Amino acid sequence: MIRVILVDDQPLVRAGLRMILSPEDGFEIVAECDEGAACLSAVATTRPDVVLMDVRMKGMDGVEATRRLRERPDAPPVLILTTFDDDEILSSALRAGAAGFVLKDAPAEDLIRATRVVASGEAWLDPAVTARVLATYRGSAPAITPAEELASLTPRELDVLRLMGRGLTNQEIADALYIGEATVKSHVGHILDKLNLRDRPAAIVYAFDHGLVQPEP
Repeated sequence: MIRVILVDDQPLVRAGLRMILSPEDGFEIVAECDEGAACLSAVATTRPDVVLMDVRMKGMDGVEATRRLRERPDAPPVLILTTFDDDEILSSALRAGAAGFVLKDAPAEDLIRATRVVASGEAWLDPAVTARVLATYRGSAPAITPAEELASLTPRELDVLRLMGRGLTNQEIADALYIGEATVKSHVGHILDKLNLRDRPAAIVYAFDHGLVQPEP
């Protein structure tokens, strides 16, 4: 069972999410919160596998809650949920350490898959808004010259990092590069070690900041 915390200030939204992420599909809702500060406490007591986080809430918003969660050494991944096509907010959430984002009006099967993917330690970028968010992210990112660490990556590792930055899962990267998924996992581990990155979301942000990922037209 994938242990999930739902964070949204609308009870009806949480009820709908609870119906979609059902025990029959392998999910257990271990806590529900209506704002970010309550989520921080709930994570400490329930130790979820993933947090589904709204961005606009009274009290502490989802971006700040994500930032504070990701500062913890044992932080669960955060999947941002939003009804707003607000590229600045989603860009900020990604920089705060979110493992991905999905629109609330996405099909139920997309939400289920996104939650599973993020809980497994990978990333999910909703294809409906990814290109715009990347454009906003690149436009607001500080100018960073190519890091010396990049020179330590092999050409294959650079390929993997670029595809990670686009939000592809390990299996999707394996398919794109015609290599095995186990090989991709090995490359991801080497990338994190060489670049001194904590996790996959940090690698995605690194890829954006260093111009390895560009929005598709």
